[in-house]
Amino acid sequence: MAYLLLVGAILFEVSGTISLRLAIDNRRWYTAVAIGYLVSFSMLGLALAQGMPVGIAYGIWAAAGVALTAILSRFLFKDPLTRLMSLGIIFIIGGVLLIELGAPH
Repeated sequence: MAYLLLVGAILFEVSGTISLRLAIDNRRWYTAVAIGYLVSFSMLGLALAQGMPVGIAYGIWAAAGVALTAILSRFLFKDPLTRLMSLGIIFIIGGVLLIELGAPH
């Protein structure tokens, strides 16, 4: 259950961040920003309440959010996504995996 809450937290955080970019041109998107971040932090808190260690939860949440936002921004806003940036995303994924594998279960 904790991981499902964490996935929800990641998706709402990414939607809040994408909405923040959209709010530059249309202020109505600020409502989606607020909702996205509020739900994201709430779900992250619920994942922690389920017993997920904060280092693992925050690491996965932050890293996945960065990677997904960079990839979506490439397609939605034509933001750059160079090979070096893609390598960085691969390193982020690897780092999260190492944190998860290194945690006692």
